[in-house]
Amino acid sequence: QVETLKAKLLEQAQEITRLRSELGSTDVEKHRDLLAAENERLRQEMKACEGELRELQRQQQEPCRDCPHLQENAGLREQLSQLQREAEETRAKLAELDLEVQQKTNRLAEVELRLKDSLAERAEEEERLSRRLRESQETIASLKSQPQQIKYIIKTVEVESAKAKQALCETQSRNQYLQEQVGMQKQVLKEMEQQLQKSQKMEAQLRAQIMMYEAELERAHGQMLEEMQEMEEEKNHAIEEAFSRAQVEMKAVHENLAGVRTNLLTLQPALRTLTHDYNNLKRQVRDFPLLLQEALRSARAEISQAIEEVHSTNRELLRKYRRELQLRKKCHNELVRLKGNIRVFGRVRPITKEDGEGPEAANAVTFDADDDAVLYLLHKGKQVSFELDKVFPPQASQEEVFQEVQALVTSCIDGYNVCIFAYGQTGAGKTYTMEGTAANPGINQRALQLLFSEVRGKAADWDYAITVSAAEIYNEALRDLLGKEPQEKLEIKLCPDGSGQLYVPGLTEFRVQSVEDINKVFEFGHIKRVTECTNLNEHSSRSHALLIVTVRGLDRSTGLRTTGKLNLVDLAGSERVGRSGAEGSRLREAQHINKSLSALGDVIYALRSRQGHVPFRNSKLTYLLQDSLSGDSKTLMMVQVSPAEKNSSETLCSLKFAERVRSVELGPVSRKAELGSWPSQEHLEVLKTLLGDSPGSAASPGRGHTSPSPGQLSSRSASIRRKLQTSG
Repeated sequence: QVETLKAKLLEQAQEITRLRSELGSTDVEKHRDLLAAENERLRQEMKACEGELRELQRQQQEPCRDCPHLQENAGLREQLSQLQREAEETRAKLAELDLEVQQKTNRLAEVELRLKDSLAERAEEEERLSRRLRESQETIASLKSQPQQIKYIIKTVEVESAKAKQALCETQSRNQYLQEQVGMQKQVLKEMEQQLQKSQKMEAQLRAQIMMYEAELERAHGQMLEEMQEMEEEKNHAIEEAFSRAQVEMKAVHENLAGVRTNLLTLQPALRTLTHDYNNLKRQVRDFPLLLQEALRSARAEISQAIEEVHSTNRELLRKYRRELQLRKKCHNELVRLKGNIRVFGRVRPITKEDGEGPEAANAVTFDADDDAVLYLLHKGKQVSFELDKVFPPQASQEEVFQEVQALVTSCIDGYNVCIFAYGQTGAGKTYTMEGTAANPGINQRALQLLFSEVRGKAADWDYAITVSAAEIYNEALRDLLGKEPQEKLEIKLCPDGSGQLYVPGLTEFRVQSVEDINKVFEFGHIKRVTECTNLNEHSSRSHALLIVTVRGLDRSTGLRTTGKLNLVDLAGSERVGRSGAEGSRLREAQHINKSLSALGDVIYALRSRQGHVPFRNSKLTYLLQDSLSGDSKTLMMVQVSPAEKNSSETLCSLKFAERVRSVELGPVSRKAELGSWPSQEHLEVLKTLLGDSPGSAASPGRGHTSPSPGQLSSRSASIRRKLQTSG
């Protein structure tokens, strides 16, 4: 099409040139040019007619392509070619039969040669047997002639000596031996006669088979000659029919040629009409590019407008979808807050060199591009989807993770109990998420830094005291990581004030006031925590670590006291002993870790199924987390998983446990706040401040200050009560 358009453009350019030349010439010149063009056109038409006439003359010796008998002629040619093919096939069959006859003749010659050989062998055998028979007969004849002499000798020697008797016995034994030989020779002669009869029978059978083969060959040869004669006759007949039909067709072609010659004389008016139509088509073709460009321009505009509308619609739908997704998440978080559900965040660590290489180190975890709360796990060839409250991919930073949990951390300042614990298999990155490194700290240190920042922001109205405790549960024993005797075992007891809260007597508390104090506490506690090297993790945590942050606040204006507790728990990783290679004390540690995690699973199952009894006391870990899991705390579980294919079974178990934890409802959380008792002077100062009097006005009665009326006092006391209730 492009080449055609180029040719049309070239023709249009030539036409434009011609029109320009015509515009610049006179009428006479135009008339002359028209006559010259008409003369040239007639000359070309005459040449075309001469060419057609030569073509028709050339076609006198060839079948006309436009002849109505063309199909019949083609059919006859096809029949002729088919008959020729059949003749070729018959010749091929005849050649095959000749080859078969030749093979059978060769085999017959071989059989005759073998028969001659066998007859010669039989003649030799008969000659040999006849010789042996003659020899045997001679031997028998000689033996028949001997006994009379022996009898004569026996008769004559009967009166002779013992030597004669011995010779007589030997002669008798020899005579017996010769008789046995004669019997054997007779038996052999009989067997040879039987073999000779069998050979004669076989010779007769072979001669009969040879005669039968010769008769069959003569019959096959006669049949082939008859078939060849019939095929030759059919071929000659078909050729004669084809020749006669070709003559008839040629006669019809000559008649058609005469008709064509007469038709050529009438083609002149039709040719002029065609020339006129051609000029009209030429003008239409000249105008066609402009029409085509206009149509393409309008079509492009319509398509662009439709595409733009579709894009705008898609953008609007995507915006609405994302807005609805955010609204759904907001409503879901509010519902979780009202129900008291345990929030579950998932974090996937990157593939590391410890995972090795090959198919076992392939990534088995994928994420949803539109929903950051869904991830997919490829386990045993099947893809399993899990929905959590938030999923962090491997490229997520510590800062991004903490931004999602900092709202829970700040609620600790307002008097709420908060618990954040990391769960997952060993080597999944729990300690990194909770503690981090010196250059990139985790949730623990960032939480305390955020608490200090919030406390400094409220320092004008509030007094806060932040204390930190660190403990670990090692082999079902609770140990103080900040105490002087870390090996001393501590116990968990109920508070004596009757609140039902749990506490650990003797647990060391450090008051921290700056980031430097935090770093010292972390360094001191990290040194004493038990870690060992296993096949799955070079620095595997062998205990459950708990960082307990207590925030006590006092509102100086209202006397409101708040107490919030933040429990940051780094659980030891679940592990399969066969893969971790634990032995001895490491094996005992792994057994205690798996037992405590199993007890945590039992507690989650009991809470999820709303059982009357929840087995918190089955493990020190669950007993210590009872406050966080019994509905009096805002709880967040950070499930850590490995994306490696070889860890897909442990990842599947961790994600299933996370979904079970996510469905647990603990109920609404209560705030720990109470009004304290103030000294009288401080009480008066606050009352004066709330009533609008400055402290100096009470000490200067001589400045014309008048006491308020009882109505004013009652209204101001009501205002103070409302402020206290509001702040409470």
